[in-house]
Amino acid sequence: MKTTLSIIKADVGSVGGHIRPSERLIQEVKNFVVEKGQGVISDFFISHTGDDIAILLSHSRGKGDGIIHQLAWDAFVTGTKVAKEQGLYGAGQDLLKDSFSGNVRGMGPAVAEMEFEERPNEPFLFFAADKTDPGAYNLPLYLAFTDPMYNSGLILSPTMNKGFRFVIMDVEYTEGDRVIELNAPEDIYDIAALLRDNERFVVEAIYSRSTGDIAVSVSTTRLHNIAGKYTGKDDPVMLVRVQGTFPATGEVLAPFNIGHFVAGFMRGSHTGPLMPVKMNSGISYFDGPPIICCLAFCVHKGKFTEPADAFDHPYWDYIRNNVARKATEMRAQGFSGAAMLPYSELEYGGIVEKMKILDERFKVRG
Repeated sequence: MKTTLSIIKADVGSVGGHIRPSERLIQEVKNFVVEKGQGVISDFFISHTGDDIAILLSHSRGKGDGIIHQLAWDAFVTGTKVAKEQGLYGAGQDLLKDSFSGNVRGMGPAVAEMEFEERPNEPFLFFAADKTDPGAYNLPLYLAFTDPMYNSGLILSPTMNKGFRFVIMDVEYTEGDRVIELNAPEDIYDIAALLRDNERFVVEAIYSRSTGDIAVSVSTTRLHNIAGKYTGKDDPVMLVRVQGTFPATGEVLAPFNIGHFVAGFMRGSHTGPLMPVKMNSGISYFDGPPIICCLAFCVHKGKFTEPADAFDHPYWDYIRNNVARKATEMRAQGFSGAAMLPYSELEYGGIVEKMKILDERFKVRG
């Protein structure tokens, strides 16, 4: 049976700033999907990460289906009405277009989708991040799919010895989808050369070279490319199939113990460590730190099991403490150097305008 998984995520309103959506807002989105999704979807699950609501859908309509995308768009529009009634902050923030135009790509919400023939058992991971951008997945995916220090299956499993094919997108190119396909292990140095630049080159998808099956799908939306100004960080989502011909769940999770530094934090303009958090966690310190949650599911004939919260374990409490220490140390540096993103990546209009004014005041000494 061919199944399509679609995650569509957006920030349409939050309590107390960028903390979390209200319970009423989440329930309104859920009620809409229950009512309007009948006969359209096989199953769904709704959660939030920070101030973003993510709708996970299973269906048989394929990727990019207009009916599925409109269902999610309309759910967020309905939620936005509640957010405005409650006076929530940033109501409708990620809905950057006035009306739906057939597909939510390029309209603000983050989208990750994959279609596949279900295996007899089909485990997958659903990742959602907040206060960061799609490049946050670059390092964990590189390590989980190319490095036997993290993925022992590359040595031990005969089903992975052919490696994986990476599809990498140049997200700064706005005239279309500019992508390159590179194979691991042959091209790992080239893959590394691109993925080191989290703000420009991001993993869009990964495929098994043994079977050709899709293993990973990542949302690649850059909101400032759509809106032309800062409207919020991109807050990417990701789907990863696991076990069998793919890395084991633990091999995909392992690189997140680094708490690697990513773009985001306050005003989307700083550098901070990525903290693995439990499902439905909010945002706090300095509008951060950048966070990521991971929910593990099995899907069978389009129906989901209940989620297993992959980061709800005592081990990850230890990691969270380490990440909190790293965040505190970086924030002690304030605006200086690596603590704030380079000028080319600063998304708040205020400093851009300030630099234009200051530039005119410079003088060249004779």
